[in-house]
Amino acid sequence: MLSKPELYASSYWRCSSQYPNETNSVCCSKLNPWEPTPLTYAPTDEAEDKPEPELFERTQNIFETLQSEKVAQTTEKPSKERNFLKWPLWVLGPAFLLGTGMAPTLWLPTSSIFLGPNIASLMSLVGLDCIFNLGATLFLLMAHSTTQSKDPSQAPKSKAPFSYKFWNMFASIVGYIIPLTLLYGSQNGILQPQLANISFLVLLGPYLLLLSVQMLTELLTWHWQSPVWLVTPVIYEAYRVLQLMRGLKLSAELTAPAWMAHTLRGLVCWWVLILGLQLMRVAWFAGFSAKYRRDQDNVDVLQS
Repeated sequence: MLSKPELYASSYWRCSSQYPNETNSVCCSKLNPWEPTPLTYAPTDEAEDKPEPELFERTQNIFETLQSEKVAQTTEKPSKERNFLKWPLWVLGPAFLLGTGMAPTLWLPTSSIFLGPNIASLMSLVGLDCIFNLGATLFLLMAHSTTQSKDPSQAPKSKAPFSYKFWNMFASIVGYIIPLTLLYGSQNGILQPQLANISFLVLLGPYLLLLSVQMLTELLTWHWQSPVWLVTPVIYEAYRVLQLMRGLKLSAELTAPAWMAHTLRGLVCWWVLILGLQLMRVAWFAGFSAKYRRDQDNVDVLQS
């Protein structure tokens, strides 16, 4: 049996004989047959690139936690204050609409604004409708402001469907063409007895003017994609029914022809029908929005 020095020498001689050209190679052998060979690890490029895993993740200290809670409270406070400032608009908007539209029409005596078939009566009636238009505009602006958020990038955009735009324009154009057609027939002797131009303007002039304003307002709400596009025709059409009823009362004082009175009654029925369709669209839109939110909640539940 060989001793340890002899065992080292024999191991070195075997390595040098197997690898004669490798001058710097180092060969190792077992010192004793019962000792295991030591394990060696060679680092790779992937191991060098990967960062060492952290056993303990860094957590926020108590000061950072308090600071984050303070920031959250400060961000929630302006939103609550803004919502609090919007609450009066829910009363001021309908109050303006009532004060400028319903009150003068219902409580103002007709004799104070109608002095006969003349320009003064026409301007008085147009001024009365302009007051309503001012209140309707303020109401729409307040209603629009209640739908807006503090961040302009998160402002809701509501695009009206094409079918809704088409039928609204169709109803307005029909309501515009009927009086002009009757005026043409009266001027050409088709409808008898004829109606004077000033009497026609007193009865249907304010109606045509306010209808043009409504069409312009609807086009602007569609262009700006304001959420108030759904209530804009409802406001104007509800007042239009009162406006035509006022014209029907004035036709009796002007001793207008029977065909004119029947025309006013027909226009009242037409706009009541259109108003009912608008209210049905509001109900449909509310149901569609509820269904859309329910579908979104189901999708979120499935994704989570």
